[in-house]
Amino acid sequence: MAFDRELEREGDAVVSTNELSVNRVTPAIGAEISNIDLTVPIDQMTHDLIYDLLIENQVIFFRNQPISSKNHLELACAFGEPEDVHPIYPHVEGFPNIVLLRNGPESVPDTNDWHTDLTFRQEPPFASVLSAKVVPECGGDTLWLSLSRAYETLPETIKSELQTMTAVHDMGSFRNQFATNEIEGSKIVAAHKEFGSAIHPIVQTHPVSGKKFLFINESFTAHVVGLRTSESNRLLNYLFQHINQPEHQVRFRWTPDSIAIWDNRCTSHYATADYLPHERVMHRVTVVSDRRLAK
Repeated sequence: MAFDRELEREGDAVVSTNELSVNRVTPAIGAEISNIDLTVPIDQMTHDLIYDLLIENQVIFFRNQPISSKNHLELACAFGEPEDVHPIYPHVEGFPNIVLLRNGPESVPDTNDWHTDLTFRQEPPFASVLSAKVVPECGGDTLWLSLSRAYETLPETIKSELQTMTAVHDMGSFRNQFATNEIEGSKIVAAHKEFGSAIHPIVQTHPVSGKKFLFINESFTAHVVGLRTSESNRLLNYLFQHINQPEHQVRFRWTPDSIAIWDNRCTSHYATADYLPHERVMHRVTVVSDRRLAK
C-alpha cells in the first residue's frame, strides 16, 4: 500500500519520516508500532498513517501506552463513531462507550473462541480499540487471524463456489453456556430479541483495501443459506478448519498498558483463558462505523 507520508521498507520493518517505527509480526497479519505517544492527542497526519497501517496489517499493536479513559475514547472516535452501550458487558464508570472486561476467579473468561464481533447484526462494527489494564504474569494472550489471507489460500474451485453463498449469523447459542445467573441470562435474551440474526455473504470485498475475505466465524455463523443442515455443517467445518491454520494467525503477548486495534471486518480473534486464578482487566471501545467511508 502506498502511504501519503513517505515510508521505507527495510525487511519486515517500516520506518516513516515522522519517526514512527512499524515492525510486521507475521507475513499474514499484525504489526507493532513504536515511537508514538497515545496518551496525548495525535495530529491528523499521524492518525491517517495509523489508519493506513491498520488497513494494511489488519491488527496493530502498541506498548507502554498508559492512556486515560478520555484518551482511549478520543483515539477510538478518530476512527469513527463509537458504540453507545454494549448489550451484555458492563462499562467503565463515567464512560458508557468503554466496555469493562474483567475476568478472574469470580468472572470466568467467555471470549476463548474464534469470533468476529457482533456479526449477528445487520451492520457489524468496523473496529475495536482494546487497552490492557491488568494482565497476568503468564498467559492471557489474544490471537487474531486474517480472513483475507484465509480466502487467498483457498483452492480456486472452492472460491468460485462460495461467491454467491450467504450464511445466517445468530447469537442464539452464543454465550448461553456462560449465562451462570438469571441477570446475565436475561441480558442475553434481551440482546437476542433486539438484534436477532442477520444474513451476510460468505465472501465479501473490503471497502478500502479491495481484498476479498471470508466472512464467517465459529461463534455466530449458524447455517449456509440454501443447504441442508448436514451439507451446511460439512462446508462450515471445512472452512473453519482452513481459516484456523497458524499461517493465518498472529499471537500477541499482553503487557500492562499495551493496546491493540483491529479491523473487525476482515479478522477473527480468540482470547486465551489460561490464566486463572489470576485476573485480567481490559478496556475496549468498539467503533461502529469507518469515518473514512462517511466522507
